[in-house]
Amino acid sequence: MSDGKTRTVLITGGSRGIGKATSVLCGAKGWSVAINFAGNRKAAEETVNEVREAGGRSIYIQGDVSAEADVIAVFDKTEAAFGKIDGVVVNAGIVAPSMPLSEMSADRLKRMFDVNVLGAYLCAREAARRLNGTLGTDSKAIVLVSSAASRLGSPFEYVDYAGSKAALDTLAIGLSKELGPQGIRVNAVRPGLIDTEIHASGGQPGRAERLGITTPLGRPGRPREVAEMIVWLLSDAASYTTGAIIDVSGGR
Repeated sequence: MSDGKTRTVLITGGSRGIGKATSVLCGAKGWSVAINFAGNRKAAEETVNEVREAGGRSIYIQGDVSAEADVIAVFDKTEAAFGKIDGVVVNAGIVAPSMPLSEMSADRLKRMFDVNVLGAYLCAREAARRLNGTLGTDSKAIVLVSSAASRLGSPFEYVDYAGSKAALDTLAIGLSKELGPQGIRVNAVRPGLIDTEIHASGGQPGRAERLGITTPLGRPGRPREVAEMIVWLLSDAASYTTGAIIDVSGGR
């Protein structure tokens, strides 16, 4: 259901998993959604169609967030399609096969930090340049999608991924203080064991279900449950929330 206010939101990595759930939920509020994707055009097209069916406007834009020119182009195309941007969800990220740090190659580490850290910082920087907020209830918002791994460390699995997400926690704290006086709120969401395709890309397709039962809530989370928090942080309902790092992890 629309909240009666037109918003434009750019979501990186918006075609699958948490990004897709967030895109569709934004569409259900009647918002315009620009969906950035890296390579899976079919998934992006399907998500755009779902956003439109939910009641929003939507386009997809291909781009590698670790490439500055691509990031700038994604923001340019979003503005060309919908005008001013009200919110940015910095969600694009990767994981790699689980192993201890001692076995990780330099190429793996570089790619991990290029996408998850450099890419996130480039997107946040561009958002900081283009979002113009006003103090009060009509504020603009940046939401960084971190991970519970940033505080758990992911030993023997993804310490590189965990470290890359810890950088987003720090970014949320520092950037919120830089942009608060401009009426731009910056927050981070830390999902826990969420049932998405990212676990398969790390070589453990059943990881969320296997470990989800060990959480206090006894199950893995669903992408929609994380999306609800992200969309709340984008909305005016969170008008006095900035610099927050919010766990959506079932108590893990």
